[in-house]
Amino acid sequence: MNDQADMLRKIVNMKTGNQEIGLPAANSEKKARVITVTSGKGGVGKTNITVNLALALSKMGLKVVILDVDFGLANIDVLFGLVPKYTMLDLIHDEKNIFEVLTDGPDNIKFLSGGSGVEELIRLDRKKLRKFVSSIGLLDKLFDVILIDTGAGLSQNVMSFIMAADEVLLVTTPEPTAITDAYALVKMVSRRDKKKRINILVNKADSVREANEIASKICVVSEKFLSLKLLKLGYILYDENVTKSVKMQKPFSMVNPKCQAAKNITEIAEKLFLDKTHEETEGARGFISKLLSFFGV
Repeated sequence: MNDQADMLRKIVNMKTGNQEIGLPAANSEKKARVITVTSGKGGVGKTNITVNLALALSKMGLKVVILDVDFGLANIDVLFGLVPKYTMLDLIHDEKNIFEVLTDGPDNIKFLSGGSGVEELIRLDRKKLRKFVSSIGLLDKLFDVILIDTGAGLSQNVMSFIMAADEVLLVTTPEPTAITDAYALVKMVSRRDKKKRINILVNKADSVREANEIASKICVVSEKFLSLKLLKLGYILYDENVTKSVKMQKPFSMVNPKCQAAKNITEIAEKLFLDKTHEETEGARGFISKLLSFFGV
């Protein structure tokens, strides 16, 4: 009981920006919006977009947490220039609580390094699983947005994260292989859920025209052959500031807030969250419950 009371006090006292997070009313059902950021292939800038999107959303007054579940190449900490003290494994094995495993990023963003945590869930007994789900469920009370940074490709792990989330942000570039792999991912999603909300984002485009043409082609083909209607979220034009910022281990929107890429990511954040047509979210608890079912737990 003492641990639980301490946890509730932390929720009440925890601050994000200038706004204090208080406990919701007893009948409140506040749920975070869960978005999986993914790509058909590596090297398209998926993680960079996740980090800078989180910063843009935070500037809009939203409370954001990133879950880094790219098992092979977890890079959120690298782009922030930070070393997480704990990972999801510490939460799973009941060594630390949800507040202790969250790492502080810039501009009030939090992030949680997954490591091999999700794979470890399969081996947990029911009691520990219920406790883990309850811990993750607390993210609904603490945050407005949960960004899931997955690995690239079409593995079963990646597809599970895609299908468990409320919606998907699919990143591609003008490269033919990136476009082909993006469509392959959409095809796999269509076999499971024809109503899945997928937002297309074209990164590293040479021009607005090129970006729009690529997004339109993917949308048209997906609707015609897969009966899945995609949403054109926007684009990020090629910007050398992005490469420079990666070498500095800092997000490009912090290194140069007025650069082209920073302007584009701000527009994307605004479009994503000023659009009120998205379906009602199932929140963090709904996401993790679905994920576990996909893993056969």
